[in-house]
Amino acid sequence: MSSLSIGMLGVVALFATILLGVNVMVALGLVGAFGLASLVGFKAATAILGTVFFDTTHSFHFSVIPLFLLMGFFAMRAGLGEDLFEATTKWLGNLRGGLAISTTLGAAAFGAASGSSVGTATVFTKLALPQMLDRGYDKSLASASIAIAGTLAVMIPPSALVVVYGILTDSSIGSLLIAGFIPGIVFSIVLCIAIWLTVFRNPKLAPLQHQHFTLREKLASLRLAGPLVLVIMVIVAGLYLGIFTPTEAGAIGAAFTFLLAIIRHRGLKGVELKKTLLETIRTSAMIFAILICALLFSKFLALSGVANAVGGYLTGLEVNRWVIVVLVSLIYLALGMMMDAPALLAITLPITHPVMMSLGFDPIWFGIFVVLLVEIGAVTPPVGINCFVVQAASEGRVRLEQIFRGLVPFVLAGFAMLILLCLFPQIALFLPETMK
Repeated sequence: MSSLSIGMLGVVALFATILLGVNVMVALGLVGAFGLASLVGFKAATAILGTVFFDTTHSFHFSVIPLFLLMGFFAMRAGLGEDLFEATTKWLGNLRGGLAISTTLGAAAFGAASGSSVGTATVFTKLALPQMLDRGYDKSLASASIAIAGTLAVMIPPSALVVVYGILTDSSIGSLLIAGFIPGIVFSIVLCIAIWLTVFRNPKLAPLQHQHFTLREKLASLRLAGPLVLVIMVIVAGLYLGIFTPTEAGAIGAAFTFLLAIIRHRGLKGVELKKTLLETIRTSAMIFAILICALLFSKFLALSGVANAVGGYLTGLEVNRWVIVVLVSLIYLALGMMMDAPALLAITLPITHPVMMSLGFDPIWFGIFVVLLVEIGAVTPPVGINCFVVQAASEGRVRLEQIFRGLVPFVLAGFAMLILLCLFPQIALFLPETMK
């Protein structure tokens, strides 16, 4: 059997095991290991396996992930989601659809601290959904706006998923983190516009609120939200100016959110330090394991020739390169409905990244583009993990089909953002190209 045939068989085996319910990490590792053994022999495959484990785990880049995760868990312990929602509600709540817009902007700021799409969706379901429903908001609009707002967490730095992309493609992590800042802001504005247009067409979906807050009350709402936004800006500015590395940025963010958690709870007891550290270790270990197994699988694809064959076929098509972009986008949207973001990047990037580079696309631009694609997949049925998270956290107040029904304008907003990135790539590239 030829190397290419073994490689194709391995790809089929990977998706078959995933569809059978095998953990993605296990599937990647087993197929990669057995595939390498069949190509180069057991002894050589063992040597490659050891090299992948060592080269991956001793990499300085990996220290970024646990620090960003720790920052996110401390942000949750500090109750910063509650502070951000309170602040945005007092400033914007009286607008038509103001609570949903407040949720979007609050989730964007909180997501920048947590870096977790699922975590942001969980926090704001508990905070914002009861308030929106109690004030007469349509269930579909309220729940869907929270599900899509969670995706902003992986766009605005610091973002663990962007770091995963950087490690898998050997791209500059600092540049990638900076590149997500403007697209994250623009996408949050696009989502707010989508909310406004939706309620403008049908005002019954979001009744006007008539709460009035004084300027003093509005300013008081920034007591902890303000410092969080400040530290996010410090992290972005520090990365942009080259003052510190992504790892140092994660350490600064983790230390600052830890301090905010202590202030919030007036001591260490409410911070649950042991539990927070264990959650960080478990999540980091899961991501590391996926990355290691993914790199093993990518070596198998490279040695078998599958990556080159698929890349050669796509680049050899006599079509405009944007047709290839559409095909790649459809692949990510389809697979994004069935698996979580790190696993999806791990499986696809060994093939899609070389193809896009050969077509002349910038690796930083493609990183932001593909992360947005993956997150749109995180809210689309049949899986749509963010939707399941919102439904579970709602404690039965909304049904899954109601969430999916309300997502239509927001998924369209996501497609609009993808088009903006294609038409104006400088949205993602301006800051990285000018950073020191």
